Amino acid sequence: MAKNGELREFLRSRRARVQPQDVGIETTGHRRVPGLRREEIAMLAGVSLDYYARLEQGRDLQPSDQVLDAIARALRLAEVERTYLHNLVRSTVAVPKSADVELAPVDAGMRLMLDSLEIPGFIVDFRGDVLAMNRMGRAMMVGLEPMPSAAASHPRWVFLEPSTRELFTDWEMIARSAVAVLRESAGRHPRDKALHALIGELSVASPEFRAWWAEHDVDAHCRGRKRFHHPVVGEVIVHTETLELHDGDRWLYAYAVEPGSRSAEAMQLLGTWAATQDAEETADQATAPRPLLHASSE
Repeated sequence: MAKNGELREFLRSRRARVQPQDVGIETTGHRRVPGLRREEIAMLAGVSLDYYARLEQGRDLQPSDQVLDAIARALRLAEVERTYLHNLVRSTVAVPKSADVELAPVDAGMRLMLDSLEIPGFIVDFRGDVLAMNRMGRAMMVGLEPMPSAAASHPRWVFLEPSTRELFTDWEMIARSAVAVLRESAGRHPRDKALHALIGELSVASPEFRAWWAEHDVDAHCRGRKRFHHPVVGEVIVHTETLELHDGDRWLYAYAVEPGSRSAEAMQLLGTWAATQDAEETADQATAPRPLLHASSE
């Protein structure tokens, strides 16, 4: 969708979400539109109806930050949605034809910190690509692998790998969050080809992704409780914490469990299983036949 088209649909979807009683507007009789009317948003934001209408139509306008903030307040946008609105509008400013984002590799210090964690941890970028995982992360997120593996895309894994619907007890919540995070990324990087190719691929391959993308929800990288039904250790409830790295386009995820809980026991068992898997893999590599070295024909 063109950037102005995305702005149009986002504003319309947020306006439809706000009910008159939410903002102290009394209504009588039948209303033809869900949520607020354009003139009501314009009144609440302190702008003219004509100006707001042209903005919602996706016209080439450059409102000030103060006007955008006023519209955000009128639409009762969350902070991440307010930032997204600013990004959508500012993306109309001319940018290079090719604006693909190049990220630096995960450095040795970050990998050392990640590997030192005794709980599952992994690093993802704004496209949802997993750049690095520790042993516990690979054990917990069955089937997800770090770059350069072809199985390194967290969104593809969630939507296209059937086993994730069993792994995540609340799969729909996880999947909807993944959609909303991708939309936030698309607002910051409107011309990143790989990101938009991923969105297109998932829109074609997954009816759920296509339907939820059309809802225009925006979210930041999440934190809070997640429930797993792991194929080896069973039920695990983790607290997810997300740390933004210095470049603002990569995040460290870590999963912790409540001490003394059933989930803590499951996590300890997961660590034992992960260590066993690593040992078996190392043994297999050590016993694998080596290529023969042929003598030179000279």
